[in-house]
Amino acid sequence: MRGNPGDPARVAVPSTGPSFITLPPLALYVHLPWCLRKCPYCDFNSHELRGEVPEDAYVTALLRDLELALPKVWGRRVVSVFLGGGTPSLFSAAAIDRLLAGIRARLPLVPGAEVTLEANPGTFERQKFADYFAAGVNRLSLGIQSFDPVKLRALGRVHDGDEARRAAEAALMIFGNVNLDLMYALPEQTVDEALGDLAVALSFSPPHLSCYHLTLEPNTLFFKAPPPLPDEDTSADIEGAVQATLSRAGYSHYETSAYARPGYPCQHNLNYWQFGDYLGIGAGAHSKLSYADRIERELRWKQPKQYLAKLAADDPLQEAHAVTRDEIGFEFMLNALRLTAGVPATGFGERTGYSLALVARPLRMAIDKGLLEADPLVLKPTPLGRRFLNDLLELFLPASPARRRPAPTRIHLDATGTGR
Repeated sequence: MRGNPGDPARVAVPSTGPSFITLPPLALYVHLPWCLRKCPYCDFNSHELRGEVPEDAYVTALLRDLELALPKVWGRRVVSVFLGGGTPSLFSAAAIDRLLAGIRARLPLVPGAEVTLEANPGTFERQKFADYFAAGVNRLSLGIQSFDPVKLRALGRVHDGDEARRAAEAALMIFGNVNLDLMYALPEQTVDEALGDLAVALSFSPPHLSCYHLTLEPNTLFFKAPPPLPDEDTSADIEGAVQATLSRAGYSHYETSAYARPGYPCQHNLNYWQFGDYLGIGAGAHSKLSYADRIERELRWKQPKQYLAKLAADDPLQEAHAVTRDEIGFEFMLNALRLTAGVPATGFGERTGYSLALVARPLRMAIDKGLLEADPLVLKPTPLGRRFLNDLLELFLPASPARRRPAPTRIHLDATGTGR
């Protein structure tokens, strides 16, 4: 029998279920779902703003959502907070101040916890950035995507190159710890054009860069009407040139789309990749929470109006389920193998509650195919495995098609989200 965090009852631990001695680190994700305009490539839960942001009502709902979740995370400290969306910088500094003060009053944060807010250069105001910092935001993720006005128009962005430059300059002056999002393989983009964007970004010497390939996702305008994208060879040349340039500039390529100067990886996203826990509040937010005897995933109501109505009835969850034994190997590897350096082999047991023997067969297959390093101490993709990451991950999919339920995780990469 073990006590279950958040549940005063003592429950029997099933012999086939996970068993935790120490729970993983806990992060908090807060979803702010509105944008000035929906970008044609974006498939995330973001909604074009019609009228004013209902920030008072929404912050009230967020704090109520958090209160309802407190029994599930009671006694645990939060290692990072991430305000994503949507475009969180549509919210006033006063609203962000109220939100962060409410979070701190309800959940203990570790000293110096990373608090990130995603911002769109189209909403840039220097004083607003300074007020965000005063409210407790200590890291800004700025959705630049490109400095080229032609490419920005092709992407449907609401800012231009000059606004992007001014926002980047102010963000670095005020916050210091800043991520700049860039996209490559943009419509009709050449290698030189991609490197031109990167050169402008590097001129600001940001501590962190997220550089990711434009992809056509279902349920987006670009998927229905694809723009003229570079061919595969050109895209590969752009990717290789970006990686080489950032390596020469002193950035560590620590995750598939993330580059950082020493000491500046995104702590919040590292917790995702290392299969830590996260509580998500807000419309459409996902959670992954570990207990003594199980791991559960939750999804909140997606539509903002529906979310607000459900919160009024103390009913934030659209769905919840326990992660099964068959799913856990894939879910862990889906995250951990994005890290260039991999994770310690002991991390599998610490973060899943199962022995590494559970995935012995796919591990052997991955090593035999040259996709995973043959190191008993580290779970680390080879250069070939990083290049063909999807092929590597497929080895860990549950054998039974009926059990192949995709993990309902919206990974909140600096490179993905929201401020795009």
